[in-house]
Amino acid sequence: MEPRYHINVFWSDDDGCWIADVPDLRYCSAHGDTPQQAVAEAGVAVELWLETARESGIAVPDARYKPVSLEDRAAA
Repeated sequence: MEPRYHINVFWSDDDGCWIADVPDLRYCSAHGDTPQQAVAEAGVAVELWLETARESGIAVPDARYKPVSLEDRAAA
């Protein structure tokens, strides 16, 4: 079973588009005109990242990133 990696989505004023970043996969990100498009493109980027890592003998990291929830922030 393929790990499910977290995707952070945010608007970039510098780039003028939505960015989808995959924190567990170094340098894996994508962009789009909408958040949905950015996430869809990130899905493609993840597949290609994993394929390239396996072909190159690079270890595929476990999905570990967990965003901080509002409840966690309030408790801190």
